Amino acid sequence: MQTRNIIKFFVAVVIILAAFFTLVFPPAKSMRQGTVLPFAVVKPFPDSIKQGLDLQGGTHIVLEAEDSPGAPVTEDSLKRAVSIIERRINEMGLTEPLVQQEGAKRIIVELPGEKNPEKAIETIGKTAVMEFKDENGDTHLTGKDLKTAKEEIDNGHKNVVAIEFTDEGAKKFADLTGANVGHHIAILLDGKVLTNPVVNEPITGGKAVITGSKTLEEAKNLAVLLRSGALPVKLKVMEVRTIGPSLGQDSKMKSEKAFTIGIILIMIFLIAVYRIAGIVANLALLVYVVILLGLLKYLDATLTLPGIAGIILSMGFAVDANILIFERFKEEVLIGKSLRSSMEAGFKRAFSTILDANVSVMIAAIVLMVMGSGTVKGFAVNLALGIIVSMFTAIVISRSLLTWFINTGLVSNPRWYGLNRPVPEHLKKGGRK
Repeated sequence: MQTRNIIKFFVAVVIILAAFFTLVFPPAKSMRQGTVLPFAVVKPFPDSIKQGLDLQGGTHIVLEAEDSPGAPVTEDSLKRAVSIIERRINEMGLTEPLVQQEGAKRIIVELPGEKNPEKAIETIGKTAVMEFKDENGDTHLTGKDLKTAKEEIDNGHKNVVAIEFTDEGAKKFADLTGANVGHHIAILLDGKVLTNPVVNEPITGGKAVITGSKTLEEAKNLAVLLRSGALPVKLKVMEVRTIGPSLGQDSKMKSEKAFTIGIILIMIFLIAVYRIAGIVANLALLVYVVILLGLLKYLDATLTLPGIAGIILSMGFAVDANILIFERFKEEVLIGKSLRSSMEAGFKRAFSTILDANVSVMIAAIVLMVMGSGTVKGFAVNLALGIIVSMFTAIVISRSLLTWFINTGLVSNPRWYGLNRPVPEHLKKGGRK
């Protein structure tokens, strides 16, 4: 029995330490031989998690909607503008952009990793009203008649945008081209002529191409605008702020330093006060870090400075649960119970207190998630995840490890489990069952 528990405990310790240092701090390449050490191909969890603007750097843009004839600014039009901007940015392939409404007329856009704000503004700020006009200047089709648009290179190695109309749009286009054989049909975007070809024959297939793009990148940007649709209101750029990668890297390094210092201080405190039980709590804390960072990676979350603050704060709750359990454990020892019975009773009697404390914090986190926005929501999400994980590590991991160790019989003196008062005489002989 003792041998089995010794094996289980030390195997668990090895697995926990290996997982923590492999996934969180994987070995680097060998400097002398240039070879990769075991597990070096594993990317650290902190680096593999998407990073927000405050860590990665990028572009911060403030847009303000303006009233114009036929397109007044309303709550509905601003919401539709936010949705269209999100689609345009997603089409650009940017990592975890943030688009949110601020006040009655403003839209905040944050683009992590984007180093060219002019290009971003050109793509997201264009009204993108597309029109097909005959030589008399009459509009027969608009962007609403388009089904899709995609950049291509034609047989002549020219950059074009291939467009496909809706069923209704295809009929309109067929009628337009059929009535204008030998004449020009202009295709305009925001009043600017993109191309003005001569119609040679009626086009009935519901497809066409737009020429005039100098590069494939220009064709791609035009296709993005056409796919995302036209903005319902005119937007004016009020502020553009670029956050350099050096500033973001500095914030990241300070955050990692704070995270590391926080863990080290917590571990020292636990060992100093609870000794062997503190070592068990520290192992559970390492499991907590691995699971939490793994969840953030799995959920494709974006790590920001407030989010890191939420993680660090939730570490305190993880430790708080262990402290409650260990204090109950010591009380049970003092009334004459054996170490194993005291441990079981300590976990059971501390559970309701831990649950109440964590539920109250979870309620606050949920309120922040529902009513907050941006950085506040990121803080709340990470705090909530941390609370859930801390409950698991305290109730399951700490309990299992401590049970296995006590059952090894290697250390039976209660003082090594944080009991600072004089040990009752009967406990020196093993205590009651």
